[in-house]
Amino acid sequence: MVLLSLVASHHSLDLTVLERLQSDVHAVGRELVAATNAVTGAVVLATCNRFELYLDVDDTAHTPRARRAVAQAVASRSGYSADDVAQHLRPLVGADASEHLFAVASGLESMVVGEREIAGQVRRALTTARRDGTTTSTLEALFQAASRASRAVEKSTGLGSTGRSVVGVALDLAARTLPQADGDADWAAVRCVLVGTGSYAGASLAALKARGVGDVRVFSPSGRAGPFASARGVTALPAGADLLAEVMAADLVVACSGAAGAVLGVEALAAVRRGTDRPLTVVDLALRHDVDPDVRSLPGVALVSLQSVAEHAPAEHAALGHARDVVLQAAEDFEADRRVRDWDPAVVAERTRVLGGLEAALADLPAADVDGALARSLRRRTRAALHGPTVAARAAARVGDAAGYARALTELAAVEVPDVRPTTV
Repeated sequence: MVLLSLVASHHSLDLTVLERLQSDVHAVGRELVAATNAVTGAVVLATCNRFELYLDVDDTAHTPRARRAVAQAVASRSGYSADDVAQHLRPLVGADASEHLFAVASGLESMVVGEREIAGQVRRALTTARRDGTTTSTLEALFQAASRASRAVEKSTGLGSTGRSVVGVALDLAARTLPQADGDADWAAVRCVLVGTGSYAGASLAALKARGVGDVRVFSPSGRAGPFASARGVTALPAGADLLAEVMAADLVVACSGAAGAVLGVEALAAVRRGTDRPLTVVDLALRHDVDPDVRSLPGVALVSLQSVAEHAPAEHAALGHARDVVLQAAEDFEADRRVRDWDPAVVAERTRVLGGLEAALADLPAADVDGALARSLRRRTRAALHGPTVAARAAARVGDAAGYARALTELAAVEVPDVRPTTV
């Protein structure tokens, strides 16, 4: 088995490219596992600024076939050619793949370094794979280890403790064009329309409340505003509500629904804003653009997008170097544990041969010929003979010492099943 990751992110691609790559994203994992026996498991991590697939491939020699299958599956949904998709997705294998995921889960690869939203997205990616039946024991272990690494980074470095996030940076940028009081945004006076009810909407609402916004009205293109708003103590706009009328009375729109197509179009907004110079600030956190980007051209309208966040994200935290050391150690530990698991069956087989053979031989003896004390002594001596080479084999596996592992396995193979014939006992 080999771990293969295919990675596309804001570091190397425009957000519009990421948007296209993510078309019908979660069907890709199911299709890959069903379509080729080279891929035994798949977890898809898709966020506002990255698209990554983590694959459990049955053999190193089959990684090219797995990459071709991914390129074809994504191409059929995105409109890109398979060759284009292959160029967009950077491959990482084995330890490089695990180290990358641990860094991602810890917020070290985010637009806003140290942001905590990604940790929840990593957990949800694994949950989705479980639901789809595409995870494996290797991928389970990988993603659980990534979550532990994320917590270790936050605990040891403080990254993430300041609450910096994509949402937080976006609202900081929005503050410049909101109603002001004494030179700062008067958040308590802001009337906000929140578009969406997903995880980003929840994070956005929490951030708005933390800043003092009390008047928030939730609009859901899919009709889920009621339960979302009720659970959080804000107002839900009824299904079929006139969104444009609500926007006209608002100071701020935060859009993060991820709906197919713009929820707020430039022509419709321009039509209702004719004759008014009321300032409107729009924050669009949806990768697929809930808001037509051209609204920024309308008089009095300020737009904050994911691209804005990328351009204005805070500089790297002073603790980043230590955080990367924590991630590297966590990745090394994971790979060591994985080698032990992968190499251990041969060790277990030798131990079972000897210990199982001993128990079988004792069971075959007539009860009158079995001396309990001698049987216990035989078991102790046999386990002692197996102990040294077992420890040596697992230690060699942990550091990837194939020669040392082979020597220890040879020692195990040389341990014979004790002779328990009555003449001996």
